[in-house]
Amino acid sequence: MGDPEFILLGDAVWLDFVNTGRGRGRSSDRLTDVAAYHRWTKASRLRSDADSVEYAEVRRFRSRLLRLADALATGMPVPAAGITMINRLLHEAQGRQQLVRESGTWRLAFSPDATLPALAAVAHSAAVALADPVARVRQCAGPECTLYFSHGPTDAGQGRRWCAEAECGRAGWVERRRGTLR
Repeated sequence: MGDPEFILLGDAVWLDFVNTGRGRGRSSDRLTDVAAYHRWTKASRLRSDADSVEYAEVRRFRSRLLRLADALATGMPVPAAGITMINRLLHEAQGRQQLVRESGTWRLAFSPDATLPALAAVAHSAAVALADPVARVRQCAGPECTLYFSHGPTDAGQGRRWCAEAECGRAGWVERRRGTLR
């Protein structure tokens, strides 16, 4: 969240990517060109693929993930176009499957051969969220905010309603005190 150009909530990389086209107050696109996409990948600590991916594909993928986030936040069916694009990007990633032990049980996990390029990392983040039966996507309840965030049942913020307590949560508290927000 310390980057002044991008709002990075840290919940899930894919939602931070979606949120580059949304905002607090009025919506504003923060990925206006390839250079901005490159800066976002660096701010998100991802391996930039800005030189090897078409900028139109970056925008198209973000648009599909936005529809996916909206569907998950509203309980609607997940759009097939987003899943197709996620699967295509994951298919292009070089790596292998391996068994990983978590909480006393085994699960099969993908282990990349190298650091995933940014769009593949975003696709992987979205896939992890979709495969997690208890993870939830929410849209911020703050007035004038259009950002998405995620949480699971073990998160401290299970009842979380705002993308960031300091910004939107405080504004929501003030509005509730005035009786203008429920």
